[in-house]
Amino acid sequence: RWLFDQAVCTLYAFCGVLFGLCSLASLTVLSTVCCLKVCYPAYGRCCDALSDSHLLSSLFAAAPLAQWGSYGPEPYGTACCISWDASSREATLYILALLVFCYALPCVLILVSYALMLWTVRVSRRAVRQH
Repeated sequence: RWLFDQAVCTLYAFCGVLFGLCSLASLTVLSTVCCLKVCYPAYGRCCDALSDSHLLSSLFAAAPLAQWGSYGPEPYGTACCISWDASSREATLYILALLVFCYALPCVLILVSYALMLWTVRVSRRAVRQH
């Protein structure tokens, strides 16, 4: 069972969500920058995009602290996370926003980035073979 009070549970959940979102956002930015460097060499700066992605992750992690969604014990009660059993409309909207903007969109961007890089390498290989 969770051994600490609600404040520690909220802090624990906030840190877990923040670091998880920052990790996926960093992977998304890095794959996108790599794609830009491979496919369009004149573009692609990592520093600005990385700080922006971490800011967005911080906003989504802080949303339950501003009463959009909530943090609480997990079903087994041994750790704390986002309260997935949304009972209010706002909590449901928060979970849907997390799903779309913090999971689905980054995954699609990563897949598209690597697909474009593979396609560019394949086209380049064909061009080299013809010469």
